[in-house]
Amino acid sequence: MHDDPFVKILMEQGVKVIRGEPMKRHTTWRIGGPADYFVEPDSVDALRASVCAARDHGLPITVIGRGSNTLVLDGGIRGLVIKLHDAFASCEVREDECAVYAMAGRSYVALANLAIRHGLSGLEFATGIPGSVGGAVMMNAGAYGRETCEVLAWAEVMDETGAIARLSNEDLRFGYRYSVLKDRFGIVTWAKFQLKPGDRDEMRRVVREWSQRRIATQPLSFPNCGSVFRNPEGTHAARLIEEAGLKGLRRGQAMISDKHANFIINLGNASASDVLWLIRHAQSVVRERFGIALETEVRVLGEPLLGGADDGIAAD
Repeated sequence: MHDDPFVKILMEQGVKVIRGEPMKRHTTWRIGGPADYFVEPDSVDALRASVCAARDHGLPITVIGRGSNTLVLDGGIRGLVIKLHDAFASCEVREDECAVYAMAGRSYVALANLAIRHGLSGLEFATGIPGSVGGAVMMNAGAYGRETCEVLAWAEVMDETGAIARLSNEDLRFGYRYSVLKDRFGIVTWAKFQLKPGDRDEMRRVVREWSQRRIATQPLSFPNCGSVFRNPEGTHAARLIEEAGLKGLRRGQAMISDKHANFIINLGNASASDVLWLIRHAQSVVRERFGIALETEVRVLGEPLLGGADDGIAAD
């Protein structure tokens, strides 16, 4: 029998717990130190058991989906990391309601493509967002001038006691890359997206054009997190960084992409401290040259290595 009481109680409930799981295996940047405890629950009941056990043992909880838009620091994440993935990927199309329902671990891209196949319009923008439904709700993910809040009807959210409540669009208090779930604990389990009838061929044409533009302009062949900085009002972060002469700048194995300056890519074995140095440097140079403060879109998780160069970072 395992001598760790937290592991023991979850094992008794059929939940597999991994200690010291490298988080670089679970982020699109392929960067990140170890999680103290890591679980991939295979049901809502297993998720509830994990949440309640962590609460009872005083462990902080971090929830991830597909690991996009996320930088895990080199020292890793204390407490429990819960990853919602394949077991939370169920979805349902209800054409009579012009709606799709999806669990939090569903790929946002896959959900958008499913809606298009059924002639439902409104999620086309999500074909450019390589994250999960749960992350999209929490972050109010957006692309091509559209945001999740424009199509979300409600989300079912689990609190720290394991109870699930349905939150309306208004309850979630959406803002730019923001929902109330960024400020209080809550794990999205299901979400409903209210769509409208659309022309399949026209939707596919638009999505194809967007895809071709992404391939031509974004460094998709290297691990990255998507856009690093928010676009300041009236301009684009990539333009400011490029005009500041920072395209192609390297720090260790991290580089400001020479294809799109709002992407930082992992050339092979980048550390979080490499990435953070580039983030801070870009912010400093752009502020000095243009008087504009660049804010990050990236969700920064975990702790630096003891005495590491990434000490003191704060997510905007």
